[in-house]
Amino acid sequence: MTKVLFVISAADRWTLDDGTVHPSGYWAEEVAVPHRVFTEAGWDITVATPGGKAPTLDRLSLGVSGGLPGKRREVKRYLDGIEDVLAHPVALDTVDPDAFDVVFYPGGHGPMEDLAHDETSGALLAARLAAGTPLALLCHAPAAILAATGPDGTSPFAGYRMTGLSNREEMLNRFAKKAPWLLEDRLKEAGVEYSKALLPLRPHVVVDRNVYTGQNPQSSERLAARLVADFGGTSPK
Repeated sequence: MTKVLFVISAADRWTLDDGTVHPSGYWAEEVAVPHRVFTEAGWDITVATPGGKAPTLDRLSLGVSGGLPGKRREVKRYLDGIEDVLAHPVALDTVDPDAFDVVFYPGGHGPMEDLAHDETSGALLAARLAAGTPLALLCHAPAAILAATGPDGTSPFAGYRMTGLSNREEMLNRFAKKAPWLLEDRLKEAGVEYSKALLPLRPHVVVDRNVYTGQNPQSSERLAARLVADFGGTSPK
């Protein structure tokens, strides 16, 4: 059975450039859809967060920003069904990442607040990258690579082709004008070969070696399905 470590931000806010706080957390679709795809594939899923804190749902992701009403209802039903799992994650610093076939990070603005600076997560990502073992990050979750540092102090992800939420997509949020930084900019500064879909809010998945990334919530199912297609038959070493 394929084992996946599902790493969710524990942040419940995004601190903006003027010091104000935007309530945030994880994006509903980005947790619900991949979790469903992995479950249907028979994968064994372990949910982890920094400190083992129960993750916070970004309420905006179940509003109009979360898509059509039918889709939002489906996502909410699924999240309600795994409520107990989400309420009791393991602490990220207690897991052995080598015990998992795949490591997956969903997004939301939460990772901009905590995972972008989390040393445990950064070390995990750097180790997975060096080992060549599968690693996937969705939407805002590539912010987590900013906490990964190579032996020479540069980003170990430099030179990798990746995607993540684009500046244009971020600026669709009114509060983004107060953003302390934008993900697309930071990925490029880290040396990532960034790419995005021709139009905003369209699915876009990039695979480079062992690194799998999806641009936005609309990429959730495509990214998860690609992982299942590539690693559905693997097992822990």
